[in-house]
Amino acid sequence: MSDDLLPDLLAAVEQQLVSPQTQYVVKTYQRLLKRGIEEAEAKSQIALCLAEEMENVMRRKRSFNEKSYRAALDELPIVSEDD
Repeated sequence: MSDDLLPDLLAAVEQQLVSPQTQYVVKTYQRLLKRGIEEAEAKSQIALCLAEEMENVMRRKRSFNEKSYRAALDELPIVSEDD
């Protein structure tokens, strides 16, 4: 993901965290926090999932796939090799 896009993706995540239509994002965020992940890192990990889905939209010229996005969120947290 381009660092240039990160602020926009994080803004989208912030919107999803307050939207009644995306409660699954809130649940993912809360799950990550309960696992001890810092707020900023949790939002960044969610943003990475959103970026991946948006890349698929653009590359494959298809609609946003909420099911795919949810599946990616379910796979979080992303664990670095340092952990």
